[in-house]
Amino acid sequence: MAQQHLEPTDPSAGSGPPAPPGTVPGRGTTTDVAVHTRAAPAPAAPATAPAAPATAVAACDAEALARYLRAQATEFLRALRQHRESGTGPNGTPGPHRAAPPPGHGDAALALRRAARRISGTLHTFQSLLDTDWAEGMRPELAWLSGTLAMEHAYASRLERLLDALHRLSGPAAAAPRAVADRATATAPTTVPPPAPAAPAAPAASPAPAPRVAAQDRGNLTVGAAKAGALLDRQLTLARTRAHSSALQALGSSRFHAVADKVALLASEVPLRPAAAPADLRPLAAAAHDRLTDAVAALPLVAAGSPYNAQALVHGLSPDPAPHPQDAPWHQVRLLLRLHRYAVEVLAATPPGNTGEAASNGEPAGPADVRLLTAGDALNRHRDASEAAAAAAQAARTPRIAPATAYALGVLHADQRHEVEAARYAFQHCWRGTPVRPA
Repeated sequence: MAQQHLEPTDPSAGSGPPAPPGTVPGRGTTTDVAVHTRAAPAPAAPATAPAAPATAVAACDAEALARYLRAQATEFLRALRQHRESGTGPNGTPGPHRAAPPPGHGDAALALRRAARRISGTLHTFQSLLDTDWAEGMRPELAWLSGTLAMEHAYASRLERLLDALHRLSGPAAAAPRAVADRATATAPTTVPPPAPAAPAAPAASPAPAPRVAAQDRGNLTVGAAKAGALLDRQLTLARTRAHSSALQALGSSRFHAVADKVALLASEVPLRPAAAPADLRPLAAAAHDRLTDAVAALPLVAAGSPYNAQALVHGLSPDPAPHPQDAPWHQVRLLLRLHRYAVEVLAATPPGNTGEAASNGEPAGPADVRLLTAGDALNRHRDASEAAAAAAQAARTPRIAPATAYALGVLHADQRHEVEAARYAFQHCWRGTPVRPA
């Protein structure tokens, strides 16, 4: 079950940065999936937020904003065209009667979402310099589109996260076959099998062995864990199929065409207000930074700085199926951090993706502070773990499941809430500028 919170890819989030499409019905988006690592205690330090965007910038007027928006719209349309020509589905999977996409089209889908998020985030931060009717009409439509296109990949990554956690929690006997199978699959194209007179072995890279690997993995799990994995697989696969159908319907709708036309016009003309030409962008970017620091100040960073404080497990047995109320402020900070980082990119006037290395969620480093990227990665892990825990809790509420299955789902839920706690710990140390010591 997906978390309902203020999230740039949530269709109901009217104040967050969404994602638009291009000029013609295209396909594809990806979502940020980050890899979580646990952390151990580190010495406390005074809370210091990343500095406000006060860097020396060559051009901080409305023309710099227009150039940034045009560049992002152009990048979006280019990525959309490449992704559409590959014949893939909304999230990069091969479409019907199409061969597998050539190398690089997965990157095109990622670039599509990356440019879309930056357009929508920039519209939110610098809306006072843009045409009011145009900006207010674009943002809800972009939120609807980005939320619809993001759900399929979100369900797929959530299922993968939960199944990996089940194998990890089942001990080395269950985790080892998955690791061996993954290494064999990764090296199969470059491995030459030794000659033998026996019957030829099945090729490791062929599509057929995948179900057998999954069956072998499930055989190494306990009965409760195996049934819990099957239940999660069934529920999340059904949700992913429905999200895929919704994405296809959205891409063929007249609503999509209207949004695509507006994005195409943005690539050539930015609707600035007449009085926006001499305006300075730095006060608006500083306001975004202030909103971020105020939201972080409201977080329980003191408690988050203590490892294994069990705060994320509070209300873990609540019968309310709604998302954890304590997660909402952290999700809001994640949104505000993204808006602040995009504002820094506008002031730096450096097209994202041209400099720096990619972070774990696919974001390019660009001109942004490394601390901002690291903090964003921690909040991405927090979001992923929170939604995975909610999915495990929802599966545990299924009527008439076996006690062993319910127990496995409860352990899985607690594990993901501990992942939430570890992500908060990492964010707290990143924000305060203290290093996180690995366990």
